[in-house]
Amino acid sequence: MSIKSDRWQNLLSDDSLWKSYNEYVNKWEKSIGSFLQFDADKTKGDSSSDGLLKGMPFGVKDNIAVKGFDMTCGSKILENFNCPYTSTAVQKLQGAGAVVVGKMNMDEFGMGSSTDNSALGETNNPWDKSRVAGGSSGGSAASVAAGQVPFALGSDTGGSVRQPASFCGVYGLKPTYGTVSRYGLTAYASSLETIGICAESTAITRDVFNTMKGIDNMDNTTVDYKPSGKDDTEIIAVLKVGENDLSEDVLNSYRVSQQRLKDLGYKLIEVELPTLKYVVPAYYVIATAEASANLARFNGIRYGLAQKGAETPSDLMQMSRNSGFGDEVKLRILLGTYVLRSGFQDQYYHRAQKIRTAILNDFNRIFEEADALMLPVFPTAAFRHGSSDLTQLQQKAADLYTCSANLAGLPALAVPSTIEKGLPVGVQFTAPAFEEERLFRISEKLEEIFPAQKPEGFSEEWKI
Repeated sequence: MSIKSDRWQNLLSDDSLWKSYNEYVNKWEKSIGSFLQFDADKTKGDSSSDGLLKGMPFGVKDNIAVKGFDMTCGSKILENFNCPYTSTAVQKLQGAGAVVVGKMNMDEFGMGSSTDNSALGETNNPWDKSRVAGGSSGGSAASVAAGQVPFALGSDTGGSVRQPASFCGVYGLKPTYGTVSRYGLTAYASSLETIGICAESTAITRDVFNTMKGIDNMDNTTVDYKPSGKDDTEIIAVLKVGENDLSEDVLNSYRVSQQRLKDLGYKLIEVELPTLKYVVPAYYVIATAEASANLARFNGIRYGLAQKGAETPSDLMQMSRNSGFGDEVKLRILLGTYVLRSGFQDQYYHRAQKIRTAILNDFNRIFEEADALMLPVFPTAAFRHGSSDLTQLQQKAADLYTCSANLAGLPALAVPSTIEKGLPVGVQFTAPAFEEERLFRISEKLEEIFPAQKPEGFSEEWKI
């Protein structure tokens, strides 16, 4: 089932409707701050006049290139950097008729679980402004939850699309590694990350993914999309969790989703992931090692912040990076540089890669008897700003359920599950490589029972 392409087409042709839409976006912006840049010029960009996504506005996380917009990565080191080209994923969406309306706030260079690590603004959860929208794609998820856009692009390196999607009550897809081109995505951890989708429905998620997927000559990590063709999804494995592994609210939501799956006729089998306890340390060793190499290019010389007062190129680089990078980015660069030092690679980096293989083997074992696996997304619902509920270290430790899919390169989809004490909670499903359609079919059936709920203040008046 595909979305109706004419649902938003009058938004671009009707000036009064466009004005109403802009007013709606700006009203929400005063309270949630999802955009770093919102452009009310409906002619901006290079969108097709026709196509599956005709007239549909969308936001783009600010680490993905869109010509004519800034690309800051949420960092002072790239503040006011105007992007000279457009990423392949965005080009494909524009070719299908979708229209970029702005760039979304994010944790600096994608490093964080709250979007509080952005150097350029704070994003609030539309359900409770005192709480975070999640991260690092918090702006993308918040904008969809508030109805500012029907979908937004994010990037998922360790759960950065799925976790904010769960916090904000929308759908969040991390595709199979290599199915969507990363050309135009600012590199953080190249072997882990992919461009993902936050959307208000399963149908939109599917159509956006199918539009973006495919081999790209500009990205040699893209691969042929080769699903198995298996139509039926009958058996779903459910990760066994302990009473103390999740908050009471999230545990209740997890159990509710299990019961819904049973009611839909799925056979559930409880499974364990023996390597789960190694996921977070392996992830942070690999991710920070790759980050230390990828972020070396931001040196204050070729583009971005060039700190004044330096007398030598070495001073310029040191001063610019010290002023331009935030504390979390500095921490990860230092950690990554440490684990790549001579004499430490075998102890940390190479061992983490072996654990990565073991994690994939665990998934493959489960998929020998099940069509998909259900896991929690995050141990808690959206937490309060300022780490008052979870410290930065606790936030990292809580990534264990999402990081595993990135380490294994598998597709994963966060799906709204329940509303607990006024906050949305989601669950996620993962499947073998190239089996996104299995995830969409499960999500569609759950959506018939429990569609994405809307926060107070949400309105569809600007829509057709």
